[in-house]
Amino acid sequence: MSKFNSQSTRSGRRRFLRGTGVSIGLPWMASHRRSIAADSRQKVTTGDDGPPHRMIAICNNLGLHAPHFNPVGQGMNWKPSMYLKEFEPFRDSMTVLTGVSHPEVDGGHNAEKSFLTTAPHPASGSFRNTISLDQFAAAELGKETRFPYLALGVNTSRSLSWTRSGVPIPAEQRPSKVFERLFIEGSAADKGQRIESLRQGQSVMDSVRRESRLIHRELDREDREKFEEYLQSVREVEKNLQRQQAWSKTPKPEVEYKQPKDIRSQADVIGKCGVMYDLMHLAIVNDSTRFITLLSAGHFIVPPIEGVAEGYHTLSHHGQNPDKIAQLALIELEEMKLLASLVKRLKRSPEAGGSLLDRTMVLYGSNMGNASSHDNRNLPTMLFGGQFNHGQHLQFDSTNNESLANLYVSMLQRLGLPVDQFGTTGLSTMRGLALKG
Repeated sequence: MSKFNSQSTRSGRRRFLRGTGVSIGLPWMASHRRSIAADSRQKVTTGDDGPPHRMIAICNNLGLHAPHFNPVGQGMNWKPSMYLKEFEPFRDSMTVLTGVSHPEVDGGHNAEKSFLTTAPHPASGSFRNTISLDQFAAAELGKETRFPYLALGVNTSRSLSWTRSGVPIPAEQRPSKVFERLFIEGSAADKGQRIESLRQGQSVMDSVRRESRLIHRELDREDREKFEEYLQSVREVEKNLQRQQAWSKTPKPEVEYKQPKDIRSQADVIGKCGVMYDLMHLAIVNDSTRFITLLSAGHFIVPPIEGVAEGYHTLSHHGQNPDKIAQLALIELEEMKLLASLVKRLKRSPEAGGSLLDRTMVLYGSNMGNASSHDNRNLPTMLFGGQFNHGQHLQFDSTNNESLANLYVSMLQRLGLPVDQFGTTGLSTMRGLALKG
């Protein structure tokens, strides 16, 4: 047993560090990484002088019925499917990808854990997740906005976001609370209370730092390497507290949008997504954040859509029953219409001679290629905006899929990050996807 784990004095210090609420991997750290103010670190540029690039990632955890999604033809000469007809006005601003998946990511529904991380075998007992795409980007660029990221959920407290240590970041699933965080100042007393809380947090971090120095001196080489990982997380929390203190002095933006009421029924997944899409657009327009994830979960309850008589989850596991597929199509068409409305708003929002869509990548996909068979291959994927050379259908081998992680490399590079790999399977940029110009 190592010295760090055996001596009682050090055990006592570990208890102290846990008691402060900043131990590595605890949810406290994840939740307190949401409200980070700007600091003086050098900004990572996007390689141009225009407005900042942004990223939205949306995952529907029940997939899309492939025959209704997959277009006919490839390259620029493709014909839209039933679902893709909703995006005809944005054809030049979107790329459809088929024949893509995450190698070694399996486990049916469990694959949602790896949708933005690419970590293999999420259903295994030894699974340990890795950092998600949004958190990787937010670590470098999130400091430039009041909120480094937003992790949202519809009908689930799970999110697509995972920390560098592989800890899940809980989703905010109440639109009223999202709106409150983004746009409501609160009373002077509320602000004073928040500032005092931040000061207390900084005082705690000062104590943690002093205790950490004492522990570090007494460790052997192996334990020092492990403890250094912990210290890195402590330093991140400390920087976040400092940025929160700076942002607490800056007024929140005012918007002509009433605080939404939360839809309580899990059946109305379309209504819930619609409100979240509204807030996502407002957050991007006001530059409150540049990185947003949303995980949408369907349940067994019958949604309030005319012609649908069975639960969403049940219909997605249709077993090729024509009646169930027809009902499923009614739900998925509503999802496509909602997504098209978000893209439309981004395209109609002007920015620097162009639109917000020009500088905002919107990734829509699923961890399921076929929910009926719990298949995690051939994932339905669309990418909008971001100044890529869009208008095409990138069709890859349906048996030997292209790594979806390669798309993530392309997206990170579009953000201006000097990376050529993401995870263990994103080893290059996505074939066929190039920047404009």
